[in-house]
This record gives sequence, C-alpha cells and structure tokens, in this order.
Amino acid sequence: MSVTPDIIASLVLQEYEKLPVKRKPPVRDNGIHEWVPLSGIVAELRGNDLRCLSLATGMKCLPQAKLPLARGNVLHDWHAEVLAIRAFNRFVLDECKALAEGGPDTESLFLRRRRVDELQELVTTTTTTPWCGQPFTWRDDVKLHMYCSEAPCGDASMELTMAAQADATPWEVPSSPAAAEPTPTAAPLLPGRAYFQHLGVVRRKPARGDAPATLSKSCSDKLALRQCTSLLSSTASLLVNPTHAYLTTLVLPASQHSVTGCERAFSARGRMAAMKEKTDNLLAGGYRFAPFRVDTTNLEFAYSRRGVISRLGREGEVVAAGVGADKMAASNLAVAWTASGLEEASLGGTLQGRKLFDPRGASFASRRKMWALAAEIASMLGAGLVRLQKTLAAQNYAELKQSDMLQPRMDAKRKATSIALKGWAKNQGDDDFGL
Repeated sequence: MSVTPDIIASLVLQEYEKLPVKRKPPVRDNGIHEWVPLSGIVAELRGNDLRCLSLATGMKCLPQAKLPLARGNVLHDWHAEVLAIRAFNRFVLDECKALAEGGPDTESLFLRRRRVDELQELVTTTTTTPWCGQPFTWRDDVKLHMYCSEAPCGDASMELTMAAQADATPWEVPSSPAAAEPTPTAAPLLPGRAYFQHLGVVRRKPARGDAPATLSKSCSDKLALRQCTSLLSSTASLLVNPTHAYLTTLVLPASQHSVTGCERAFSARGRMAAMKEKTDNLLAGGYRFAPFRVDTTNLEFAYSRRGVISRLGREGEVVAAGVGADKMAASNLAVAWTASGLEEASLGGTLQGRKLFDPRGASFASRRKMWALAAEIASMLGAGLVRLQKTLAAQNYAELKQSDMLQPRMDAKRKATSIALKGWAKNQGDDDFGL
C-alpha cells in the first residue's frame, strides 16, 4: 500500500484524538465553540511504516516588545506549524540522548551514529573549514512529511485570505506617510494580511493590524526557509547532520490549498527559483535547497474552522448570514506532543498554570530547555567531542548561535534570505541568557 496524503493526515488526526479532553478546544460557558489549527510531522520508514513524531496546535506569537523578558523560557511563536517543528526537534534530541545513554549497540529507527569516515571534520581544529562533524545523522531511508489543517499564514494563503473577504478586491495601500507603500525589500513594514497586491514577499505575524508588532515571520516564510536549512534547529544541528532531515511532502486540506499561492511561496517556479538556479556550490555542511511537494487531503480536522462550522450546522446553530461566525472563536491554548512521550499545554508561550515569564513555565521546546538537553547529550558522548562540548558551554545563547560550528547553517540561511526571501529580519531580543 502506497503512502497517500490521506494516510499522512489521518495519522496526525488519530494521534491528536488520543490526547485528553483538556488539551482540546472547549465550548465556552456562553456557547462559543473554539477552533484551532493543527500540524504534525510524520516519518515514513521502509515498508511504508508511518510514525507521527510530533504534533502541535496554536495560532499566536510573542510581541516583539516582550522578547527581552522571555530569557529562553517563553516560546516566541506557537503557530501550529512552528510549534510542531520545535516539538520535532525535541524528539530528535530525545533520540540522541537515548543513543548516547545506550552505548554503541543502541539503535534508533530515525537516527544513526555517523561512521568514522564521515567524521573527518570532527578532529579539525581550524575554523576555516565548515564543520560537519555531528555525531548523528537522520537516516537517509526515512522520509519526513508534514500535515497542516490550515493553509500556512503568509504568502501561501493570500488568495484564500482575499477570497474570504466580503469584497475580494485587494485592499488599497494606505496613502498616509506613516504607511507608505512598501517594496519587497522593505518587507518588515508589511502587516500580515494587508497589501494583498504585494505577493511573494516576506510577511510578519500576526495578521491583525491592531495587534502588538512582532518580527516573527509568517509560517509560509518559515517553511520556505526550512527547504534550505532542514527541519533541524540550530541546537539540534550541532548534534545531527542535516543532509536528510528535509520535508518531502506538505499535506493540506483541499479547501486550504491555493495552487497559485503554494507554488509562489514554496516552489522553484516561484520565489524560490533563484535558490534552484544557484544551488551548485551554494550550500555546504549538508545544506541544500530541497523543495517539498504540496499534496492535498479531503480529511478535515474536527477543531478547524470548517470542522466547527460543520458541527454547528449539525446542531442547528448556523445562522444564514454568518454561517455560525458569532458562535466561534479562536482558541488561546497551544498544545505540543512528541512520540518520545512529552505532552504539554501552554498559554502565551508559557506552560498552562504558570505565570508568563516564570522559568518554571518553560516549554519542553523552549530555547533554554533544548540548549540544556543538547549540552547534556554532548557531555555523555566522551572526550572525542571536546569542541562540541565547548560550543554548547557558551556563556549565553547569542554566543552559541554565533559559533563557527553553526557557520554552514548560518550561510545557508543568509543565502536563502538574500536570494529568495528578501526582507527577512531577525527576531532579536531573547539571546542574552545562559544556562
């Protein structure tokens, strides 16, 4: 039996259904039904053996002004797609730890130890040669797929956003000097949903114009970049070589698939064309431009907007003019789960039940928790990885991110954002904390 988009989607949906009721959008006391986006990462092993490795729900992000308060403990962006990838990276680190604890005979279905001939760069002391001596690598026969219950915010969903308006005509650009018409190279000025006539550009979250400003890029932009930097985070890529850790497929509901939008946002026929043209000798250290395929499913998530509308219809709550819009609201709750046994809910980027910015409320996918786990794993790997251990013992997160060991990843990101994703701006302000 071949792997189909329906099978990938159903696996994520089934895993989500196993979560306790408290992790799912409720019906409020006033009768309002909450909805939320869902995303998940699925691994395809030999023999069409599929495993859901991570999933997440969520749809908000931290305002730029609050980043300095995060101290590595608060999530910056918990849109479902972004949080599912962060949860995937936590799964990867958990697999690394299991391999390190178990010794040389321990195996993983997803990672493997790298051979001696693959680790020649590990012993070099020069910083002029790109480092690619990660002790582990993603298995080359394990494919990665992603399911999203909603079209990724940003460029891939602009046509859908326009069509959802009562008047689908693109909004006029404001004429006031304070909101002068932006250009693709001045994309930081772009609100999430405004300037519909500017397509193929980097956009910012959130979509609402009256929400606090952020420099968190749209999910379309972040997924496009992942085609060049892999699914691995900076921290995970210190331990795991990125060569095979790229998405093969992105699965969307048919109702959420704009062929034009997805081709423009992700493909080598759209804004990523320049990356394909300049791929030769462009990236090093296992990084490359690896575009994913976009497939569709007719399955719908029960807690999506459409799922809630359908449920309201069955309950006789749909109003003729607004198809139940007055009975629905977006959920503030974000949920993350991994196949390594982790599960949590958060509000405002902090674990549910903890005050915002409380260190005890740090998510398992937070910067601090991921860095601490990577440092622990490196310390378990023996004296042969002194350089890696020293890097992970950085004084603060900024120093870690600027390590020469991450140079190949930084180069891949810099080239992608200068060649294809122009206007990318760093989301700075939460990098002066240490372990």
